[in-house]
Amino acid sequence: MLADLSPLIAATTQWLTRSYPACGGALAAALGEVQARQAVTVAAWLRYPTPTDAALVGMAGPGGSAGLDWITGADTSADDEADDFAWRTWVDEVVASWAACLLSDAELARLAVAALSDGGHATDVPVEFRRLVTPDTRDREAAALLRHPDLLAPVAALHRPALHERLDLGQTLIA
Repeated sequence: MLADLSPLIAATTQWLTRSYPACGGALAAALGEVQARQAVTVAAWLRYPTPTDAALVGMAGPGGSAGLDWITGADTSADDEADDFAWRTWVDEVVASWAACLLSDAELARLAVAALSDGGHATDVPVEFRRLVTPDTRDREAAALLRHPDLLAPVAALHRPALHERLDLGQTLIA
């Protein structure tokens, strides 16, 4: 059974880092990518909590980035190379939206990481999401665009209610 979410995580991370690039050079780009990857990983594990869920998205495909590109104004042109377009088919809109929610709300990120213990992705090896839940000053500076609530708002708003429902936060937090 295929239960590997790594293509989805890699593509969605790439979409986020291209849409909200890091500020300040190679180190900043690496720090921004780590934060995006951690947020996308948490979101993907919440969205597809069991090996069966992961296998199903692997077979059916996550949907691609077309809707996200349209919302952010980054529509791809007809002249895009096939290699540049192919990875976009593995972008998951819901996972990108949930990751945007986590990147722009530290408390929500902590709740989401805590909720991972209920899923099928937990292993005997401890997984840390420090750069997501407790970013330091350098992390925040590197990911200024990636963590900016106003810039992320259109993407985060797409599926925020479903994330709140998944985390059992109730109707009072869905705003």
